[in-house]
Amino acid sequence: MSIIKKTTCVLLTVTTLAFSHGDMAPQKVDTQGLPEVKDDVFKNPFSGNKLAIEVGATAFNQNCARCHGLEAKSGGIAPDLRLLTDGDDEYFLGMVRGGAVRNGNVYMPPFPDDIIPNSALWAIYSWLETLPEED
Repeated sequence: MSIIKKTTCVLLTVTTLAFSHGDMAPQKVDTQGLPEVKDDVFKNPFSGNKLAIEVGATAFNQNCARCHGLEAKSGGIAPDLRLLTDGDDEYFLGMVRGGAVRNGNVYMPPFPDDIIPNSALWAIYSWLETLPEED
C-alpha cells in the first residue's frame, strides 16, 4: 500500500473516531418536584426517595453514561460508579463539581450547579445507591 493510501486511511480513521462520539455538551437536568438543596449539604438528602431516583436515572443517562456506561457499568475507562459505598457522598460531590485533571489531562470535566443543580447531583447519587455492584 502506498504512503498516500496509508496516510489517507489513518486520517479518515482518526477523523471518524474524533467526531463519532456525538454531542458532548452537558444537558441541563429537570429537577421539578424535588426540593432545592443548598450548597452546604455534603450527605445525600434523597437516599431512598423514589422521585429522586427516577430523576437521577434520567440525569445519569443524559450526562454520565457516555463515560461511565449504561447502568453505570463502566467499560474500564471511567470509574465504575456502582462501587461507591456509604460515606462516599462528599467524594462524589467533589468529583462532580471539581472534575478530575491529572498531568494536565481532563479525565472528567467539572459540572457546575447551573447544569447539574445540587438536587440533581444528589438524585444521581440516590439512583447509583440502588444499583447492584455486580451484574
